[in-house]
Amino acid sequence: MNPQQLRDTATTLVAGDKGLLAMDESNPTCNRRFAKLGIPQTEEMRRAYREMIVTTPGLGESISGAILFDETSANRRRMALPLSKPSPIWESFPASKLTPAAKDLAGHPGEKITEGLDGLRDRLAEYSQMGARFAKWRAVIVVGDGIPSRASIEANAQALARYAALCQEAGLVPSSNRKCSWTAIIPWTDAASYGGPLRTVFNQLYIQGVTLEGMILKPNMVLAGLTCPKQETVDEVADATVRCLLRSVPAAVPGIAFLSGGQSAELASARLNAMNVRFKSRLPWALAFSFARAIQQPALEI
Repeated sequence: MNPQQLRDTATTLVAGDKGLLAMDESNPTCNRRFAKLGIPQTEEMRRAYREMIVTTPGLGESISGAILFDETSANRRRMALPLSKPSPIWESFPASKLTPAAKDLAGHPGEKITEGLDGLRDRLAEYSQMGARFAKWRAVIVVGDGIPSRASIEANAQALARYAALCQEAGLVPSSNRKCSWTAIIPWTDAASYGGPLRTVFNQLYIQGVTLEGMILKPNMVLAGLTCPKQETVDEVADATVRCLLRSVPAAVPGIAFLSGGQSAELASARLNAMNVRFKSRLPWALAFSFARAIQQPALEI
């Protein structure tokens, strides 16, 4: 592990108002999107589609890194423009998605745990040799009646911290993705509870000896439940999200890259923009994006 290299990579990923492009959707997910638009669901078509994305003229002006799916990582040398090398139209750090599907948490119906730490050290070494500079791991915290439980929060936080420590050991910046999955009508007043899991994650990161200056946090925004009849304004979402993060995320973390979490491209962008317009001068970390559908879907439909 080279601590300075980790710090430099993490800082670069969120510098200059740039963000991350999440193009790590699984093959079944990508195929479903293709099928809706009449696009053949083949490996060659998926490769051509992702190659089209990374060769978009001017993409490097806004994107600092790309998160890849295993199939894309394996085929990276075949792509027209290797992601690990600077070019006039693309200069970014490639990453690999490490997370297997979330599993049911034993003894806790309705809750999830991300497994897959066994063998992760060898996988990280392989990705590092392929040129990856950072990696993603996702924990899903399900919110509903009586949940999340303390067991779910603690188990997922510990897994995130152990993944982060292994990443840094291999010289990769960990992108810790902590997603709250809203499955019920959650009153807006309950948004304050969002910070509890975050504080637990950072406590576990401290226990595992993770260098905070060499990581990126990838959370969702603080939102009302998707089925909640009252959806808050752009400024209210911005205020609640920043207030929660200020109470939960240490200043040593270089940046926070939000996932779009099912929001439309316009709404996710407007909410992130409001956070920076209203609070940027007062924040200890950069606020950036790590969008997937919010970037890809409008272009895919066209």
